[in-house]
Amino acid sequence: MDRRDFLKNLLAVTALAPVSRITSVAAAPAPAKNEPGKISRRRYKDTALTVPMLGYGMMRLPRLNGKIDLDTVKKQIAIAMKHGVNYFDTAWFYHGGESENCAGEVLSAYPRGSYMLADKMPVSHLRRPADVERIFNEQLKKCKTPYFDFYLLHALNGNSWKKAQKFKVYEFLKKKKEEGKIKHLGFSFHDTPQVLQNIASAYPWDFAQIQLNYLDWTIYRSREQYEILTKLNIPVVVMEPLRGGALATLNEEAREVFKRSNPDVSVASWAFRYVGSLPNVLCILSGMTMTEHLEDNIKTFTAFKPLSPAEQKVVDTAINAYQKTGIILCTACRYCMPCPVGVNIPGNFTAYNNFKISGSKSRFERSYNRMNKKQQASACVSCGLCKKKCPQKIDIPAMLKKVAAAAK
Repeated sequence: MDRRDFLKNLLAVTALAPVSRITSVAAAPAPAKNEPGKISRRRYKDTALTVPMLGYGMMRLPRLNGKIDLDTVKKQIAIAMKHGVNYFDTAWFYHGGESENCAGEVLSAYPRGSYMLADKMPVSHLRRPADVERIFNEQLKKCKTPYFDFYLLHALNGNSWKKAQKFKVYEFLKKKKEEGKIKHLGFSFHDTPQVLQNIASAYPWDFAQIQLNYLDWTIYRSREQYEILTKLNIPVVVMEPLRGGALATLNEEAREVFKRSNPDVSVASWAFRYVGSLPNVLCILSGMTMTEHLEDNIKTFTAFKPLSPAEQKVVDTAINAYQKTGIILCTACRYCMPCPVGVNIPGNFTAYNNFKISGSKSRFERSYNRMNKKQQASACVSCGLCKKKCPQKIDIPAMLKKVAAAAK
């Protein structure tokens, strides 16, 4: 990286941190040579491996008649591969366990060395030490692969980290890495920076996956998480860059802020460029349910340009406009589901948020009343199980009461 590029990156990072300047850029990936017509890539540390800045997330795949729309997925992955989007991220419980099967079915049509596959050990689902090996072997089988390029301990927090240590999950996966069945070993994370510091310092991790976007930079303390990993020289993979799609739509006032600044690009592109402007971000995952989302994201990441200081001010203005809506900060990850009494938690929150953004009470009532009585927010019995599972730490029973009150 020459001096001009270094200063440009440093300026971009400084602009992204209005509260507390990021002090370390030592872990920034070296520049990678990009091919014409393909998305930009970043080098993994000081190795020859390059990773696409845009990763294909397999948590929100297109659906048809309640199941994964395999034909559309095949078409999307063909487009992705053509443009250099060859990092695919799946997990044990995505799409009720069918995401890994889909990955194996579709990706096995391509040479194994032409794509990178990431999968995860579902620590929260482990019941006994023997589950670790059983699940890992089943994942290899479902994904039709002899190895994983990137493998993670999934959704670590204070409690699941204790279980991972008790079951010696890291030690097992380290052996699999030594056997060549894992190329890079890391973890995904949902908890406080203090917990992250403990986990990230415990072992020589190859990478870490955190929730990071311009809204969560301070709300979810993503800035602090990013700084911890950067100082430890751990490359960052980003999840929820659009916060479950919310930052692709926003509210009318926030959308207008972006459109006035640049009417030729999508609202979503601003969120992706915000995250990509951070030099220690290796790859940004996106669940591209619709093909037009994939195509727009490819456009954003082809010859990628970090946000300028002036553009960062535009983002700040849009954030202020969006926070006026009073929405529920749900990402629709569905970790809270299934509800023991049948409440459609993300469905209720989506309907409510659309109401807060659009102001249309009649539209909200139609969405709410399309759900049966057991699915509606008013059916919540406040058992609190969902609250314990929520990565966003949302008081779900209290928020469901808010939704039910709005529906009256």
